[in-house]
Amino acid sequence: MKMKISSKPLAAAAALLLGGCMVGPDYHRPQVSVPATFRELPGWAQAEPNASGPKGAWWTGFNDPLLDELEPLVVVSNQTVAQDYANYQEALAEVKVARSGLFPTIGVTGSGTRQRSATGTTSTSASRSFGNLQTVNNSGSLEGNVSWAPDLWGSVRRTIEQNAATAQASEATLANATLSEQIALATAVIQLRTSDANIDLLTQTVKAFQHYLDVVADQDKFGTIAPSDVITARTQLESAQSSLIALGVARAQNEHAIAVLVGKNPEDLVIPHSTAMPTLPAIPVGVPSTLLQRRPDIATAERQMASENAAIGVAVAAYYPTVSLSALDGFTQSPLGGLLHVANYVWSLGGSATETLFDGGERSGEVAAAKAAYQAAVANYRGTVLTAFEDVENDLSGLRILSEQSDTLDAAVRDATHGAEIAFNEYQAGTVDYTTVATAQATQLNNQQTALNVQESRLLDAASLIGDLGGGWSDSALHDPRHPVEAASAASAASPATQATQAGQ
Repeated sequence: MKMKISSKPLAAAAALLLGGCMVGPDYHRPQVSVPATFRELPGWAQAEPNASGPKGAWWTGFNDPLLDELEPLVVVSNQTVAQDYANYQEALAEVKVARSGLFPTIGVTGSGTRQRSATGTTSTSASRSFGNLQTVNNSGSLEGNVSWAPDLWGSVRRTIEQNAATAQASEATLANATLSEQIALATAVIQLRTSDANIDLLTQTVKAFQHYLDVVADQDKFGTIAPSDVITARTQLESAQSSLIALGVARAQNEHAIAVLVGKNPEDLVIPHSTAMPTLPAIPVGVPSTLLQRRPDIATAERQMASENAAIGVAVAAYYPTVSLSALDGFTQSPLGGLLHVANYVWSLGGSATETLFDGGERSGEVAAAKAAYQAAVANYRGTVLTAFEDVENDLSGLRILSEQSDTLDAAVRDATHGAEIAFNEYQAGTVDYTTVATAQATQLNNQQTALNVQESRLLDAASLIGDLGGGWSDSALHDPRHPVEAASAASAASPATQATQAGQ
């Protein structure tokens, strides 16, 4: 088909487009109040953002083989991460949809018609003899059409800007979900290891209490002690045995949680008992301002703010006229024979402009709503930043205070252990009753369990601090979906297949 559309109107429209303005406010990130240092780290030296914080496989700092094995599986098999990845893909597709508004729509239409019509004769006698003659007519057309609405006021470009910021917010949400699920896995592993340590402690305690009961029972045979001593020793043993059994519930629940976090059915993952606790990692903290680049939830809030700002421009553009251009070029013929002859060539050019003169305040309401949504996004961003500072301060204060408590508890455990030994020796010498021994042993067990719980809390605070510092992530990892090559690279890097390949290397 031969097309002869005049290029002058389209060239003029393109010039208008290139010279057209974008109404609405340009985006500028609002300022937030950022302290120079964290309160829990007085005198902390200024650090370059790229030189501080955990890097890469941050979980290796805990020196736990289970974490090293399972953490890479979160980005591959965790279903929360998979859901956010799909949401990110949808957001990238929406950018493509918005970008299509910058280009003309080109189509081809072909049609054919076959119809029968009656043709009357001029002869009355012939009409009486033959009636009306019936003729069959074939007709057809083959046409190309182009329509375009130039983006004179930037409505389409603001929509692209809005959708691109939304896609980046979705990408940051994906990073935040990945980090959150990885921290959740670290938490579950720490709690599992603590359950194992508690099981070891109570297993040793049950053996010790059994020994004490045997000694008391031997003395009871000779009638040298009060009968209540045997009951006290037996009750103490049975209570420890009950607590040991109860630990199986927490251990099973943590094992099931770990399985789900790595995308497995609970029955498919069996974790052997371990006698080793994770070690406390060293975590460089840096300065508060680095959180603005390192926290994916802050990046999400900031990109949502940019998206809402662009939405104001989309709403403002509705005040201006809508201009549309159209062109048609092709052939039409009836009858069909000779359709593609020059004589049957047709074309048309057209343009239209539409402007709403009165809408009862609809457009002003849309603009007001967009501005209010932007202000809400600003408040959310600033609130997210404040919460980030709070999270880190809580983690740092927890680590500092728990460290002091751990040192004190270590001394308390040593003293309680020594005190229980002395009490039992005095009981065997007959200078104290068994109640004194039972009290000393209960104090020893309580201090040992408290020390173990404090060790667990320190490890949990360390994992939480790593998460609250961003886990080594940076907003420089965000890709601009307005650049197709970069967007494709981002989608490929975030895909589960790519993550699975990287995890296997």
